[in-house]
Amino acid sequence: MTSSSTPSRKALSKIASGRLQKELAEWQVGPPAGFSYRVSDNLQRWVIEVGGAAGTLYAGETYQLQVDFPEHYPMEAPQVIFLNPAPMHPHIYSNGHICLDILYDSWSPAMTVSSVCISILSMLSSSPSKQRPEDNDRYVRNCRNGRSPKETRWWFHDDKV
Repeated sequence: MTSSSTPSRKALSKIASGRLQKELAEWQVGPPAGFSYRVSDNLQRWVIEVGGAAGTLYAGETYQLQVDFPEHYPMEAPQVIFLNPAPMHPHIYSNGHICLDILYDSWSPAMTVSSVCISILSMLSSSPSKQRPEDNDRYVRNCRNGRSPKETRWWFHDDKV
């Protein structure tokens, strides 16, 4: 993604910083199966490699998630997008935006980076076909000015994939 899609960031709160340091330490000891964290000195932005699960349409494929943490994480959800190229999936737009309720309306401070990653892998793994959302072209065209996916009013109507 380009820098234009980077959310404006304020420094992490003390609570957010402490929580992220704890989560990062847990990742360094044992990340969820199929994921690896690319080491960085930026606690506020993580890049995570996602390996497609065996026996799924995405087996043997690797993608990258970019996770940007807001000032008040975990009270506020992180922004999570796929870096280019984003996987072909009915809930993943070609610009990397992900239509998944836990990233927006259903976020809970009890969720962690690990739980988000596992949910995304589960979403990928359950897909019966590799295709873009029906409204991909229109949505991506409307996001050209760097609009964050958190500014989208998502309609969560399909929980099959």
